[in-house]
Amino acid sequence: MSKFFKQAAVFSAIVFFGIIGLVAFYSKSLPDSYNVCEGEKLMINSLFSISAKPVDDNYTAAVTADSPISSSKGKNSLMLFGTVPIKEVESKSVERPNLIPCGQAFGIKLITDGVMVVDLQEIDSKSPAKDCGIREGDVIVSIDGKKVKSNADVAKIISDAKGKPCSVKVKRNGKDLSFTLTPEYCDGSYRAGMWVRDSSAGIGTLTFYDPETGAFGGLGHPICDADTKEALPLSEGSVGEVNITGCNKSTQGNPGQLLGEFANSSSIGTIFANSDCGVFGVLNTNPCKSANTIPLGFRQEIKTGKATIISTIDGGEPEEYDITIEQISLNGSSAHDLVIKVTDKRLLETTGGIVQGMSGSPIIQNGRLVGAVTHVFIDDPSMGYGIFADSMYSKSSEAYEKSLELVG
Repeated sequence: MSKFFKQAAVFSAIVFFGIIGLVAFYSKSLPDSYNVCEGEKLMINSLFSISAKPVDDNYTAAVTADSPISSSKGKNSLMLFGTVPIKEVESKSVERPNLIPCGQAFGIKLITDGVMVVDLQEIDSKSPAKDCGIREGDVIVSIDGKKVKSNADVAKIISDAKGKPCSVKVKRNGKDLSFTLTPEYCDGSYRAGMWVRDSSAGIGTLTFYDPETGAFGGLGHPICDADTKEALPLSEGSVGEVNITGCNKSTQGNPGQLLGEFANSSSIGTIFANSDCGVFGVLNTNPCKSANTIPLGFRQEIKTGKATIISTIDGGEPEEYDITIEQISLNGSSAHDLVIKVTDKRLLETTGGIVQGMSGSPIIQNGRLVGAVTHVFIDDPSMGYGIFADSMYSKSSEAYEKSLELVG
C-alpha cells in the first residue's frame, strides 16, 4: 500500500505542477482583451478546456477549441478545466467590417516630415554633426528656427550661417532634442558633416480596400530608410500604379524581389500614415473592381493550418496561392504575429517562396481576411512572418479618421 500511495503522490505532484504550468502559459499567451463581432460569439483556440465566467454573475460557459466564450461586454474570468482561474479578460462587441482583399502591387512615394540623418562624415578630421550630439536616424525638424523639408533647405541654412553656431532641433525615438552645430569650412563652402534624406519610393502590395470609405492598408510593416533602418516620418505620401516586369527568385540566404516600375506619374491615392502596421490612406477608386468583399477575421479566430495568400508576381492579375499558418502569437509578446509557410508549388517554382515586394499580400483563412505577409526568412524563403489583419484595420481606421479631421 505504501508503494501505491507514493505513486499516487508522485502522480498528484506531476498533475499539480502541470496545471500550474498551463495556467502560467495561458496567462501569458492569451490576450487581455477581445473584439467580438456583434451577434457572434468569441472563439478561442485552446488545446485544453477553458471556461469564461462573467465576473458579475455565476454563469460559466465552456470553452474549448470548438466552443465559444460568451461575447457579452464586460469582464470575464478565464478558468482552466472550469475550476482553476487563469486571469480576467475584457470583451468588446464590435461590427465586423467587410473588406476587399487586394494583392495588387502598388507604388509608394513618401516625403518625410523633416529630414532624416542617414550618415555622418568627417571634415578635416572633424564631424560637426556627430561632435554636437546628432546621430544617424535623427529627424531634423528645424535649423535656427527655420523648418527644413528637403536636403536643399539644410544646405542653404548651413551656408547662410557662414560658420556661426546653428541651433538644430531633432526628433529621436519620439523625443524632442536640441543641439548646437558649428559648420566647418571646406573646399569653398560650409558643411555640417552629415547626409540627410527627404523622400523615398518603392513597391509593395495592397492588403485591403474598404469600399465604404475608400480607405486602404498595405505592406504590413513601416517604410524604413535603407541606411538607418528607421521608419521614415511622413509629411505627405502618394500611391501610384506600377507594372511588375519580373522577379528575382529567392534562394537560401538571398531573398529575391519583385521588379517593377511606376506606370505613370499620376497619383491614385494619398498616404496618411506610415506605421508599424503598414501604410494607410485613401484611394481615388476601387483598385480591384472584380473582387468581392469578405469579412475581417479577428486574431482569436485564426487557427494553425491551411490558408492562402493573394499576390501579384508578374504582369498579370493577383492570384491566390496555398500556404499554412505555422504559429500564432495572440498576445503580442512575439516580435511577429504569425509564422507562415508557402506550400503552393507554382509560387515556389516561380519565386522560391516569399520575395521582397510581396509584403502586404493578404492572408485568407476560412473565407476571412486574417492577416498579411510582412517578411521572408533569409535562411528559408518558403517561410515568413505575418501581421494580424485586425491590427492593420485598426490603424487604417485611425488614419482615416485623422484625414477627416484635417479636411474638416
